[in-house]
Formats: sequence, C-alpha cells, structure tokens
Amino acid sequence: MTKLEGMTKDREAVRWSFGLCRAVAARKRIISCRVILMLIFQTCSIGLTQAQSPNVIGRWNVEITFANDNHRSLRFDAQGSGKGTFLLLDPKSSFWEPAKDSEAKWTQGDQNSITFSGAVEFPIGNVGRDAGTLVFRGKFETESLIAGEVEFSPLVGDGPSKSGTFKATRAAGGNSDQSSVIRISRDR
Repeated sequence: MTKLEGMTKDREAVRWSFGLCRAVAARKRIISCRVILMLIFQTCSIGLTQAQSPNVIGRWNVEITFANDNHRSLRFDAQGSGKGTFLLLDPKSSFWEPAKDSEAKWTQGDQNSITFSGAVEFPIGNVGRDAGTLVFRGKFETESLIAGEVEFSPLVGDGPSKSGTFKATRAAGGNSDQSSVIRISRDR
C-alpha cells in the first residue's frame, strides 16, 4: 500500500468516525429532549393534581353528640367566597318558632385542611338557649368526607367550652350524590 492510499483510508476512517460521532451526538440530543419533555409533563401533572383540592361548597348535615348523650343536629351550607350558613335541625329548636339560618364562615388551608365556624343557639329545656360559637377544624379524607375536631364556646357566662370530634360527609343534593352526616362526640 502506498502512502497516498494509506492517507485516503485514514481520511475515510476519520470521516466515518466523525459521522458516527455526529450521529451519536444527535441521538443523545433527541434522548435529552425526550427526557426533558417527560420531566416537564410530570411536573405539570403533579402540580395540577396538588392544586385541585376538594371542594367544600355544598350542603352538609351535622349530628352532634355531647358527653351527656345530648343530641343536636344542624345543617351547614357552604357557599362561595368563604361564606355559609348553619341551620339547627333539632326538633327542639323549632319549639317556639321555626329555626333561622345563622351566618357561618369557612376557609380551606394547605394539605386539604378546612375550618368552618358560626354562631348557634342550642335550646335548653322549653325556654332557654345556649348561645355560642361552633368551630370545626378538619381535613378532607375524600371528596365527600371530612374528619377533625370541634369546639363549642358559649357567648354568655363563664361556662366551659365543649370539645369533641367530627366526621362529615356531603349531603344528598349538596354538590354530590352521596348523603352526609357529621357526628361529633365530646371529649373531656
């Protein structure tokens, strides 16, 4: 083999290796772009699922059981902009006149937490009323189930606060097809 033939073969080998290197580099760029696109897609998907917290808006029925086995019932209607109403459903609450809605508020926090509160007047006997504020602090376990703690603070006198736990499910026709009950038991 002559020196010229050897140089030609070396050039062909260099061209072939350069072409191979270019092909490998192009393949790496394609793979890198695919990986980057997959990461962007996954990040956006995770962000969307985390941003969509359960919706509290709707009707929730509340059944309360205090330590003395005294049962009370109310309905919580959660509306937009953190507003809502409580309505006592207890038969005793309509003894003298029909029960009236009272103003309630709600806020939704991080990690599916929810707080809702409002004034209530539980009837005592035939003529008395136990006026106070109920504050519920819980978390969505599912779209239609909230669990947590509740506290009743009387507005008048030096009476102690009453605390307990609650579980809530969405009422039928309250933004879901499932019925709901919130049960509260008192802790001392």
